[in-house]
Amino acid sequence: MTENDSHKIVATNRKAFHDYFIQETHEAGLVLTGTEIKSVRAGAVNLRDAYAQVRDGELWMQNAHISPYEAGNRFNVDPYRPRKLLMHRKEINRLMGRAQEKGLTIVPLRIYLKKNRAKVEIALVKGKKQYDKRESIGKRDADREIERAVKARQR
Repeated sequence: MTENDSHKIVATNRKAFHDYFIQETHEAGLVLTGTEIKSVRAGAVNLRDAYAQVRDGELWMQNAHISPYEAGNRFNVDPYRPRKLLMHRKEINRLMGRAQEKGLTIVPLRIYLKKNRAKVEIALVKGKKQYDKRESIGKRDADREIERAVKARQR
């Protein structure tokens, strides 16, 4: 997903890309109050420990921190409250079935604004082991070294 006129990326869960293998991604709408959407537009969102779960046939995002809006006074709500995610019933049922498989969970990757509506990109993920993380870091470092060598050679 790129940042262009129709999509403004507000927050990214960089830890998720490091800690998980991403199996598949989906787009979901996000139910917010008036002061929460103002905070989202201001970029006051943290997805670090956030996850999604299915409860009573509905998809809920847990542990996402949306800072209280400064001018919101009494209309502000709990920054860590569970927030409902909007998806079609078939998609929720499919995600629920896949999430019950061994080692799979649902994690939000990024929050963005699409046509002035808050959207969440959620992913079905599988946790990485410590050696997988080291392997990813080593590969990234090797790619960086190759890139540096190519640039030095072109000069």
